[in-house]
Amino acid sequence: MPSAEETSVQQHEERSVVRPTHQDEVAAAGSELIGGRSGRWTRLGSTALTPVGAIALVALGMFALGMVQKLPCYNWAWFRGAGSQYTHACYSDIPHLFAARGFSDGLVPYFDRLPGDMQFLEYPVLTGVFMQVAAWLTPGGSIQHQEQMYWMVNAGMLMICAVIIAVCVARTHRRRPWDGLLVALAPAFALTATINWDLLAVALTAAAMLMWSRGRALAFGILIGLATAAKLYPVFLLGPVFILCWRAGKWREFGMATLGAAVSWLVVNLPVMAFAPEGWKKFYTFSEERGIDFGSFWLIITQRTGESIEVSTVNTVSTLTTVLLCAAIGALTLMAPRRPRFAQLAFLVVAAFILVNKVYSPQYVLWLIPLAALARPRWRDFLIWQACEVMYFLGIWMYLAYTTSGDKHQGLPTEGYQLAIALHLLGTLYLCAVVVRDILKPERDVVRRDGSDDPSGGVLDGAPDVFVLGRAAHPARHAHPAVEGPRVEWGAARGPVAD
Repeated sequence: MPSAEETSVQQHEERSVVRPTHQDEVAAAGSELIGGRSGRWTRLGSTALTPVGAIALVALGMFALGMVQKLPCYNWAWFRGAGSQYTHACYSDIPHLFAARGFSDGLVPYFDRLPGDMQFLEYPVLTGVFMQVAAWLTPGGSIQHQEQMYWMVNAGMLMICAVIIAVCVARTHRRRPWDGLLVALAPAFALTATINWDLLAVALTAAAMLMWSRGRALAFGILIGLATAAKLYPVFLLGPVFILCWRAGKWREFGMATLGAAVSWLVVNLPVMAFAPEGWKKFYTFSEERGIDFGSFWLIITQRTGESIEVSTVNTVSTLTTVLLCAAIGALTLMAPRRPRFAQLAFLVVAAFILVNKVYSPQYVLWLIPLAALARPRWRDFLIWQACEVMYFLGIWMYLAYTTSGDKHQGLPTEGYQLAIALHLLGTLYLCAVVVRDILKPERDVVRRDGSDDPSGGVLDGAPDVFVLGRAAHPARHAHPAVEGPRVEWGAARGPVAD
């Protein structure tokens, strides 16, 4: 029988937690499938399954469903021509690169030169390490069996990353653990999780955001540096940290984060930079030299006009546009009536990079899913965006099926694929628009309705402003921070624990 103190703690948790079925119409409607929204007698922590534990199990289940979706390719379509893996929408880079990047021959990434046009592995160093570890764990046999097992080993490792992402998102906003279900149940997450190795960088980024929400700036920086050593996009999160710390006067924390990121990135990259410089720089030269590719608005322009665009021109315009968009986000941060939340800015800067980039691979949606769940935890908006991304996922494979079917013309023609790209762009722009609206009208921000300021902000949470511009200098009455209620550490079955 629980003591009076344990009962008090449990009742405190029940009052503090934000229940989506009581605040979100879509969540309330969806809950009818499992008996309806939580009632007044629902008791959290009454079983061993906590909110975070439930979200981890859901993430595992959805990831497994994503693996099942790849079964036609695993069994035969990867090995019997290009068309079948596209018509079944189950393509993955992983089995194909096992042989194409020398892992089947025991070549060492970055150090050993590859036969063919791609002379070295074109991935960042930490991703290359991940790929190599999976190759070491892959058993022998025929090349087809090895490719199957290589995908399976990678899928197991990526499944761990998926659970880490869901758990970190659930724990970042302490009073909103159920927002992690947005990640765990995201259809695009399950469909794209095993296409490539992006989940490694996404997991490190999600862990970094959790550390920042706990006020651990150095740990945040170290994890961002490691994530950048696996994929380029996480480094963009230092931009929001800079502008938010500027507005709040938290320069020490920004310095610690930047130092941690630089040191951890160098620790991973320096050995390869020193002993295999040609292999190390391949990722950067490949990114620079790569032409206009799938999923970008640049591809729509070239296909519609029939005119090619120089790669150097695309690189310059994309870079300048990204810088201008980031500058606009910075100005928005300093002029907003209330300091934006870190997750909102993190989502906007990564989305800006994706929108103007010269390529959008279908797995890039994984970069945005955890950030979207924290920036705008509203099921309606999230599902609208996810529907657009699922349509793009289907569109690119059907388009590739069309281009590889010869005279049969089976699949989605060019005009249909352009529509799929437009849907992806419009869906992302829509989510950006509602996030910007929340920044300009903070009373519309669902995260702040319970009295919170910035649950993912760490040292920024509740901190006063020291530098603002424009309308922020004379904020409207609704823009003043509300008094924050009690906060709870989620992930333990009984009571809060120390950070």
